[in-house]
Amino acid sequence: MSELLFELPLRAADRAPHARALAHKDTVVDYASLARAIDGFAATATGALGVGKLERIAVYLPKVPETVVTMFGAARAGCVFVPVNPLLKPAQVGHILRDCNVCTLVTSGERAATLADELRSCTDLRHLVVTGKEAGAPASAHYAVHRWLDLTGSAENLKPHRVIDTDMVSIFYTSGSTGRPKGVVLSHRNMVTGAHSVASYLGNSADDRLLAVLPFSFDYGFSQLSTAFHAGASVTLMDYLLARDILTALSRDRITGFAGVPPLWAQLTELKWPETITEHLRYITNSGGAMPGATLQKLRSALPRTQVFLMYGLTEAFRSTYLPPSEIDKRPGSMGKAIPNAEIMVVRPDGSACAPDEPGELVHRGSLVSLGYWNDPDKTAERFKPSPGQDKGLVLTELAVWSGDTVRKDEDGFLYFVGRRDEMIKTSGYRVSPSEIEEVAFASGLVADAAAIGVPHPTLGQAVVLIAAPADGRGPDDGPLLDAIRKELPAFMVPARIEWREGLPRNPNGKYDRAGLTTALKELFMAASK
Repeated sequence: MSELLFELPLRAADRAPHARALAHKDTVVDYASLARAIDGFAATATGALGVGKLERIAVYLPKVPETVVTMFGAARAGCVFVPVNPLLKPAQVGHILRDCNVCTLVTSGERAATLADELRSCTDLRHLVVTGKEAGAPASAHYAVHRWLDLTGSAENLKPHRVIDTDMVSIFYTSGSTGRPKGVVLSHRNMVTGAHSVASYLGNSADDRLLAVLPFSFDYGFSQLSTAFHAGASVTLMDYLLARDILTALSRDRITGFAGVPPLWAQLTELKWPETITEHLRYITNSGGAMPGATLQKLRSALPRTQVFLMYGLTEAFRSTYLPPSEIDKRPGSMGKAIPNAEIMVVRPDGSACAPDEPGELVHRGSLVSLGYWNDPDKTAERFKPSPGQDKGLVLTELAVWSGDTVRKDEDGFLYFVGRRDEMIKTSGYRVSPSEIEEVAFASGLVADAAAIGVPHPTLGQAVVLIAAPADGRGPDDGPLLDAIRKELPAFMVPARIEWREGLPRNPNGKYDRAGLTTALKELFMAASK
C-alpha cells in the first residue's frame, strides 16, 4: 500500500502505464503520461524554482490536468500544495497566499491579471507560473514569471526532498465561525489513509470511471482523485455551467461513480436522467450536508440499480462516517457508522460517553485526524483536544477532533445528526463564516449593523440571510449592498435575502443575539410559506 500521497498515481502507472488516468474535454491522459508530468513538475520545483522542503505551492485553477499535476507534483517534490477554490475573489486568494507564506503560485494568465494588486503584498511569493497565454509581471514585481509550457523538468533531474508519512503535504482552507478562512494542515498519512478507507467501502477498482465536479479545494472533491488513483481508476474533470451538462457527461463517459452535495442533487432530480445510465453508474455519494428525504427518494427512483452512499465528514479529519446502501430504508436520516480505520465517539462536555440516543458532541480519533490549523495555536487548541477515554498509562497524549456537531447514537451504533454548536452556515455544500460576509457589508459603508444568519432551505441546506440596519442618512436598499458583496465574495456567500431592521438585538456580552435572530427568521419564513 502507498504511504506517501504522490505514490498513488505513480504506483498505478507502474501497474498499468497505458490505462486512462484523466480525461478533460477532448484530452485523455494515461497513467504513464501523468507520472512523467508529476515527476517533471517536481524536478522543476526543486531545481529551477528552488522550492525548499515543505514550502507551499498554491494552485488557483479550475479542474484541468495542470491542477492535478501541480498538486501531486508538489507532493512528489517534498513540498506542500495549497488548492485555492477557483470561485474565490482576489482578496480571498490574497489572504490564503499570505497566510501560509506561499512561495510559488500556479494559475492562468487571465487569473494572474486579476490578482496583480493582491500579489504586491504577498512578500513570500517568488515564482508565478502561468498556464495558457503569457502574462508579464509588473515592472516592480518581486517575483519571477514563468510559462507552464517552459517548465521542462524531467525525472532524470529529480532530486526530491525526503519526507515521511507524518509530514504535511497540503493545506486546505475552510471557513471558521469567526474571521477569514483557516488552513487545515494535512499529512501524507491523513490523505493516503483516507483514500484507502473510502476506496475500500466504495469498492473502487481499476475499471471505475469517476466524474469530478466538486472543487479540489474541498477535501470531498479532492477525494475523487485520491480514491481513483489508489485503485488505478480514471477521473473525468469537469467544470459545469448547467446541471444537465453533468447528465451528458455521466452518459458520454460511462461514469461508474459520482460525488455530489445536496443542492446539486436537488437540481439533478428535476431533470430526466438518461435511461441507459443505470447500465454503468454503479454508485453515487453525498456529503457536505444531509440529503433531504424527498431528494433521496427521487434519486433512488431515477437510479434503481445505483447504490447510494450517504456520508459525513469534516476537513479536520477528512471523512468520518458512511451509511451502507443496504441500511438506507432501515435507518432513515442516519449518517451511518465510522468509516474503516476511524473511531467516532459521542461524548458529553466532560468527555464521558453518552448513553444510546443521548445527544452529544461527535469526536473523531485515528490516523485521519489532521495536523491542526496552520499558524493558529488558539483555534487548534479549541478543536484538537485529548481523545476521550485514553489509557492513563500512555505518556503521550493522543489528540482527537472535537467536531462541534451534536449527534446521537442509537442502540445499534448508528449515528444521527442533531445540529451545530457554532455559528457556521452550511450552504450549497460549503461552510461559510458569518463574519466574513459581515466584514464586507460593513466595509461597504451602507450599514450600521449587520449579522449573517443561516436559515433552513429545501435545496441549499441553509440559505444566507443578512439582517442589517442602514447606515446614518441611508434607507434600506438591497441593490447597492448586494452589488458590494458580489464584488468581494463568491456567489455561494452572497445573501439570498436581506432583512432590514432599525437595530439588531444584542446579548449581555454585547454580541449579536444570533440565536434570537435565527429563531425570529425561522418564524418569519414559516409564516410566509403558509
